[in-house]
Order: sequence, then structure tokens, then C-alpha cells
Amino acid sequence: PDVYMDKLAIGPGFEEDVVTLEMDPAARVEALAKAKGCAPGDITVCILERPRHEDMITAVRSTGASIRLITDGDVAGVMHCAEPDTGIDMYMGAGGAPEGVLAAAALKCMGGQMFGKLLFRNEDEKGRAKKAGITNFDRVYTRDDMVTHDVIFAATGVTDGSILPGIKREPGFLTAETILMRSKTGSVRRMNYRHPIGT
Repeated sequence: PDVYMDKLAIGPGFEEDVVTLEMDPAARVEALAKAKGCAPGDITVCILERPRHEDMITAVRSTGASIRLITDGDVAGVMHCAEPDTGIDMYMGAGGAPEGVLAAAALKCMGGQMFGKLLFRNEDEKGRAKKAGITNFDRVYTRDDMVTHDVIFAATGVTDGSILPGIKREPGFLTAETILMRSKTGSVRRMNYRHPIGT
């Protein structure tokens, strides 16, 4: 349903439940650092920059971990956990539940763990969840609960972002880039399109 979701994600290569939503933010950082064999100060956490995350940011900073704040696009923030060259080890924070499912689909293709728990601000939002067939409002969903089968994930950049460049105008042409991933094979492809304007 279109409600908020508390999200937590890490990249591939870790035992199950190294971090959980039940842990407080500082404990998550410390647990991941232990699993990686490094100090908490060597961990980088991506968090959506919102007033609702102020306490989380303070808790993460108390461990000595670095924080990469993003202004929007938590799907990309989750994906960055599975990309070694981004330097991001973990994503945490509350954002849209539909975007959480999209992020889980991307992570199923890339590898990694993700957890999500629906957050309800009022009875209307609980009603939306009931209409979607949800009866356990306290359930923590794993990546594979949100994406139960093989999936193909595709995204095209419209504006510049951290995953893809935006559409570019050239004399007589528009160019765009798409990322295409498949969970069955683990393949990740990037495709560039050059389209004549006016056709």
C-alpha cells in the first residue's frame, strides 16, 4: 500500500540477519562493522535527509560512521549498498513502501539483504493496507518476501542521478541511458539510446 516503510539494506556477502530492524541504528552499524572486520568509523550509511531521521543520524554519528545524506531517491540509496565502488555499506530510513518494493527488486538482482516494515500514521493508512490484503501490521518483510520470484528491473534516467545520467539534448537528437538487471542470471546491463527528435 501507499504508506511509509521503515527500510534497512546492506550489500551481498553477509550471513543472514547480520543487521535487523529490531536493532537500534548504532547497533546496526556496530554489527555490520564486526561482520566486515572493520571499525564502525569505516562504515558509511546512506540516509534520506528528512527531519524524521534526525535522531537516526545522531545515533549513527555517535558510532563514528560516515553518513551520505541524499535528498531523494531511496531506491538508488538501497542499490548503492550492492555497488562496491560507491563506498556505501548500509541504507536505513523511512520512505515510501512502493519504492521499498522497487528497491527490493533491484537488490534481488544485485545481491544483498533488505528489510522493511510498514509504518502507519492513521487509520486511513491501515485501511489501505487491509484493502491490499495485509493483516499483520507489525510484520518485517525481507527482500524475498517483497519480491518472491525472479524479476527484471529496468530504470531510465530522466534527470541526472547517482545511478544514471538524465536525458541529454543534442542537435537533432535526445540521448538516454537505461540500466537493466535480471535476478535469474545476476546480469547488469547499461544501454544508451540516441533518438532523433521529431520522429
